[in-house]
Amino acid sequence: MELVFEKSRAGRGGQNLPPLDVPETVIPEEFARVSAPRLPEMAEVDISRHYTELAKRTHGVNDGFYPLGSCTMKYNPRINEEAAALPGFTKLHPLQPVHTVQGALDVLYLAEQYLAEITGMDRFTFQPSAGAHGEYAGLLLIRAYHKDRGELEQRKKIIVPDSAHGTNPASAVMAGFTVVNIPSLDNGCVDLEALRAACGEDTAGLMLTNPNTVGIFDENILDITRIVHEAGGLVYYDGANLNAVMGVARPGDMGFDVVHLNLHKTFSTPHGGGGPGSGPVGCKEFLAPFLPRPSVAESTDGELAFLDMPKSIGKVRSFYGNFLVVVKALTYMMTLGAEGIREAAQNAVLNANYMASRLSDLYPMAREKGVMHEFVITLEKLHKEKGVSALDVAKGLLDNGIHPPTMYFPLIVHEALMVEPTETESKDSLDEAIAIFRKVYEQAAADPESMHEMPLHTPVRRLDEVGAARNPRLKYEF
Repeated sequence: MELVFEKSRAGRGGQNLPPLDVPETVIPEEFARVSAPRLPEMAEVDISRHYTELAKRTHGVNDGFYPLGSCTMKYNPRINEEAAALPGFTKLHPLQPVHTVQGALDVLYLAEQYLAEITGMDRFTFQPSAGAHGEYAGLLLIRAYHKDRGELEQRKKIIVPDSAHGTNPASAVMAGFTVVNIPSLDNGCVDLEALRAACGEDTAGLMLTNPNTVGIFDENILDITRIVHEAGGLVYYDGANLNAVMGVARPGDMGFDVVHLNLHKTFSTPHGGGGPGSGPVGCKEFLAPFLPRPSVAESTDGELAFLDMPKSIGKVRSFYGNFLVVVKALTYMMTLGAEGIREAAQNAVLNANYMASRLSDLYPMAREKGVMHEFVITLEKLHKEKGVSALDVAKGLLDNGIHPPTMYFPLIVHEALMVEPTETESKDSLDEAIAIFRKVYEQAAADPESMHEMPLHTPVRRLDEVGAARNPRLKYEF
């Protein structure tokens, strides 16, 4: 497929601008470009066809099964998009006077109340733009708390289990902490003895996902949070897997002090392609003074207003976050209600366990039973005996029209495929996906060499991933 620059033809165009109805302003010479930008010149029909062709080459939740483990690629209801497209939301400017944006402030205020109830937190900020950004903001809260108590120089260590998301240690380092890695038990849960040994007067906190990255709810969670608290540390909840427990169990009741959520996952707003995402951060009341400024609160005259906090860590991005993403998430929560939120989590767990049970006779499971919203397959034996890797199986799934699961994660499981079907898949679509998984495995066992050639029928065959990583082409060479 040609790039837009390759399709460009000098003199072509599709713009039809109205007459200028404001005074013309000339850009001062010192700010002007030396040469005009090299923009592609295309007719409107060519642009339309170009992007339509691109759309046909992509695979999203609207196209078919998308079981990307830990990413919760659920269907995004159209009503969310309609709410976010209302002119009263789309035509706002972030610098408008507060009294003219009371509806928008009400969205933030109400969304905060909903998320606080779901998570067991007291306050929220919507500034972070994504999950990892939320991690960073949450860790800054922990840092500010220890600094306020005069203990920051002493408490420099963040404990991270070896099953954690890769962004966890990266975020901790960015926030100025040293990472202490502790091993997981065979069931993927936290090793309590290793945790006790790691905790001490230098502990700033622990980062944890529950359910964890192998889909297991840690039955010792109350002991885990107690051990960290007794050492004087705080406990951070990575909300990547909240979809399994929302409406059923709350991080705040488990002993977590600060959480980040992924509105672009758990709360059904668009996911992927670089955004826009949203990673709001919630905390218990004692951490609220440190939240990014400003936050929404009721004023003395009954209107909503922006509240500034003197101990705030400051802004972590411009203005108030990806506001329209919050509109979509609030629409989702209001549509489902308390019962619907719980039912979504229960169905996510049901779908994952149904699919795991239907595949376990062929695909070895990293954990035999008790999974929540996702399960992890290990193809280590298939790789050793037949030479077929998790990557080969993933490519085979692509050839059968479904997106492959997350590959090679978590790192503690060799040749891993992490499958998360989510609650929005029907039994019919699960049965169809199960049949494809079984077909691909049977081909791998019977004809392993053929697996190395897959995919055969996708727009692009196997890519040189190492070459792309080491020698990326980041711009078009004219």
